[in-house]
Amino acid sequence: MTDAAERDDRVTDDQATDDEVTDDEATGDEVTGEDGGAGLRARRLAAHRTARRVLARFGFHQTLRERLAVLEEAAAVHDLDQLSDLYGDGVVEALETKVAGLLGTEAAAFFPTGTMAQQVALRCWAGRTGNPTVALHALSHPEVHERNAFSEVGGLRPVRLTSEPRMPSAAEVRDFEEPFGALMLELPLRDAGFVLPTWEELTGVVEAARERDAVVHFDGARLWESTVHFGRPLAEIAGLADSVYVSFYKSLEGFGGAALAGPEELVEEAKTWRHRYGGMVFQQFPTVLSALVGLERQLPRLPEYVAHARVVAAALREGFAAAGLPWVRVHPEVPHTHDFQVWLPYEPEVLAEAAVRTAEETGVVLFGGGWDRGGPGLALTEVHVRAAGLEWSAEDVKAAVAEFVARLPEPVR
Repeated sequence: MTDAAERDDRVTDDQATDDEVTDDEATGDEVTGEDGGAGLRARRLAAHRTARRVLARFGFHQTLRERLAVLEEAAAVHDLDQLSDLYGDGVVEALETKVAGLLGTEAAAFFPTGTMAQQVALRCWAGRTGNPTVALHALSHPEVHERNAFSEVGGLRPVRLTSEPRMPSAAEVRDFEEPFGALMLELPLRDAGFVLPTWEELTGVVEAARERDAVVHFDGARLWESTVHFGRPLAEIAGLADSVYVSFYKSLEGFGGAALAGPEELVEEAKTWRHRYGGMVFQQFPTVLSALVGLERQLPRLPEYVAHARVVAAALREGFAAAGLPWVRVHPEVPHTHDFQVWLPYEPEVLAEAAVRTAEETGVVLFGGGWDRGGPGLALTEVHVRAAGLEWSAEDVKAAVAEFVARLPEPVR
């Protein structure tokens, strides 16, 4: 295996699954399933690095020197003449204070990973409610990507409200057949297509949980970009929950890390468990500074990315229709965030090869991630729109679709 292929194969989220490259926590948000193996991944990465046009450029595609350049902006967000952090003080506390302010909570705690943050939050709530059962969606991140961490490590008992590719409904929460101490909602639900409920649906689900005396925890890894869909500020969205987890590297382009926000008493207990879980790291200033830079530079731009993702999605639909493909789906049809899915009637390896060939031969990357099998003769990929994507017009997208389709075989009818 080449170095590039080996590196691309290791790019997993902070909760990696077996052999696949998943976002959830890779900033690149790649989904790689049966799309051709390491050689194809190496070609995809190489094509992406040299492409003149992409919809998103992610940190894991960069060299160490390029990643370290992010810290050149740190002087604008924090006093670099302060002493470095030790075991969670200094700049770490500054980040925690900033996050609590943005989310409107009493306090926040920095964690190395979201897996750790959510396990800690929910075991703390289990101690308060006396019930270790956590109600969640079958497609939620802990169920799909964390190797049963809730039950194997956290002493929690997850139960699935639904497996439908949408948020759980208020009725499903209200009528669930057994008690649960906490309801966990992933906002947006990545594996269902980065989908969000309406504001009315969300408040209804929260109210249903409260009727059952359950606490509500938001898996808000991507909560930052949900404000456009909900038409509400972050603090109002986060204010619906008893606790919230957020990530610093999916959309904010930090080096890693997460935060748990909520009542001060809960956060203080969480810090104790953070130490027990091995999360009391000696020094964390590079990651924390990158998170502060992301909050300053990327957070204000997320609404712009969401708006342009809707332009890209519409152009994809129009481009494929013009190309005469018999069945293509952009999901959601109007993206809820700046990420969405595209489904096509081909085997994953066929689409992966066409995508890489298009990038290699044209210098334009339309589909930069891997492809997963969605059923017989059906595959899906994720599309991510970031700063680089703002350079694309609708006509640019349609032209890229035409180039991609030209490299596909005739579909089976």
